[in-house]
Amino acid sequence: MSDEPIKLAEGTTAAPRERARVLGRACEHDGCGRYAGFGFARPRQEQHWFCFEHRADGEPYL
Repeated sequence: MSDEPIKLAEGTTAAPRERARVLGRACEHDGCGRYAGFGFARPRQEQHWFCFEHRADGEPYL
């Protein structure tokens, strides 16, 4: 096994991905839209997702 990074074939480029779009969770805070890693929900209720900066906004959903 080599320590060299994998190289793409000539003429191809890696597609830039936004983590929120890939995982389908964006912060629900108005105007934020960053990746939301903090989910809040009571049992059998809809989940609400917030980023690290706005995670306190999810406290009412617990």
